[in-house]
Amino acid sequence: SKLTSLGQLEMTWRSRVHFHPLLVRVLHKSRLRYYGKPEKKLDMPYQAYFEVADGSGMMSMVLWNSLCPEWYNSMKVGTVLLLEQYAIKTSYPFKTQPTPGDSQMKRFATIEISLNVRDPPTKISIIPEEMVKPEWGLPEVKYRFITRSELDGLPNNHSCDVIGLVTFVGRAERARKREHGEDFWLYRWAHAIDGTSDQPFILEIFATSQPDVFEHIHPMTYLVCTQMRVVRDFTENPASTIYLTTSNESQIFITGWHKGQPYTKDTKVKNFIQWTKTQSEADQMKKTVIGGYYPFPRPPNNFLKY
Repeated sequence: SKLTSLGQLEMTWRSRVHFHPLLVRVLHKSRLRYYGKPEKKLDMPYQAYFEVADGSGMMSMVLWNSLCPEWYNSMKVGTVLLLEQYAIKTSYPFKTQPTPGDSQMKRFATIEISLNVRDPPTKISIIPEEMVKPEWGLPEVKYRFITRSELDGLPNNHSCDVIGLVTFVGRAERARKREHGEDFWLYRWAHAIDGTSDQPFILEIFATSQPDVFEHIHPMTYLVCTQMRVVRDFTENPASTIYLTTSNESQIFITGWHKGQPYTKDTKVKNFIQWTKTQSEADQMKKTVIGGYYPFPRPPNNFLKY
């Protein structure tokens, strides 16, 4: 069929009502958002953002309402989609922006693709990877993996991806979203090592829309976390309190989930796998810890400083 590109859409969207089909690859995926309110009678008040790209650049795509339970889990990072009968809207200015793995990629930020059950009813098709042709010119998924030895040199809020062997995982904890609200964020702390430093990655992992992964992080698993943000606490000694926290677009993967993921081709991931082959499992097992209370960043040693 006659296809259009994201670049052509940006130039012509105001003058059209119907758009030609789009062929895009998913590069980033946000957590699922529930926006239900007691007074609004919506059956499935869900929304999820994706960043999709073709040869011309990258644009946001929004999945609405009952399409979310139907499609959210199938649309993985790296999935190729054929979209027909979609709507184009001016983009929402306050949404979070993931950091693209390819800094050269053009970003179309003024509009976004809207996928709905009606007005118009969107038709979504997933193209299996083995049927994707090189001449379509779809970009590959690129990552920004760092090693633990590189972490200390990175600025606050820097975006990166990490892989490590889990040596500690804490219990799930809750924090209020707002001071007097009734909604909570669920999170847990984890440590992961990659052999490049004596220090582990300290990871604050919030429950994303992957409960099956979040609940099964345990010592000795290979953990991949994407779109993590560096947090530095400058009030104390800056070197001692550097950790990584998940963002709205973070994806987490553990042993058993890595097969077929685009990051398996990344050089730093391959280097990490080579390092794990040199380690004795029994030795590492002795150093692992699970559960318990983990106060972090740690309080000062004496009450006067506190």
